[in-house]
Amino acid sequence: MSRIQANFDQLKAQGRKALIPYVMSGFPQADVTPELMHRLVAAGADVIELGVPFSDPMADGPVIQKAGEAALRLGIGTAQVLEMVRQFRAQDARTPVVLMGYANPVESYNLRHGAGAFVRDAAAAGVDGVLIVDYPPEECADFAAELRAHQMDLIFLLAPTSTDERMAQVAQVASGYVYYVSLKGVTGAGHLDTDAVEAMLPRIRQHVKIPVGVGFGIRDAASATAVGKVADAVVIGTKLIQLLESGPTSQSLPAVEGFLREIRQALDAM
Repeated sequence: MSRIQANFDQLKAQGRKALIPYVMSGFPQADVTPELMHRLVAAGADVIELGVPFSDPMADGPVIQKAGEAALRLGIGTAQVLEMVRQFRAQDARTPVVLMGYANPVESYNLRHGAGAFVRDAAAAGVDGVLIVDYPPEECADFAAELRAHQMDLIFLLAPTSTDERMAQVAQVASGYVYYVSLKGVTGAGHLDTDAVEAMLPRIRQHVKIPVGVGFGIRDAASATAVGKVADAVVIGTKLIQLLESGPTSQSLPAVEGFLREIRQALDAM
């Protein structure tokens, strides 16, 4: 059993919802990520999604794109991201960490270090799951099996435009949880339609039997609790990146921790 599944099982037994913050590795500074991850846990994070910087992030809105570009300028690549996870694991052996990114960095890492190196080294660093935006489920059976052999999960995105056929394909290979993108568009775009989310979740659960997290458009306690009433997990990213770029880390890290703590309290008070 993966750490992700164990966490979701525990949360379900407690009647609680998972809180999943997303941050970009190496942003706003190359050395701040492990401390930021610990602050997220202190504020109530149940899983951490850690962005892997990439030069052409098709699903990311301008806020997260800018953060990724800043991290790339600081020399942050897959190897550096794995080192950040190792540093985090030195003090936290419980909180699941999911790497979220794109196929190119994974394939490039394997080309440099040998076939299967990404999965091997991610497992050794303490990674629990991988979400590769541009890996289609129909081509991922082998990759999913490789991850499972290392007690890691392969997580997929679903969208308002996902067909029943696509949901069934995802259900065949996904583990840990699925991430429902509540909006048509990129991260940080548009207005969250909680009624549409509520209508979509039963359709997803006809096919997908693992937990469903919802993200894109969640910016405050009200939107988080509205989603938490119907989903198993609430994912927040763009708002956290905006807080991180709002000032020096001496101010922005406490601001992120305080904001996330408010979301955790609101979810637990439902």
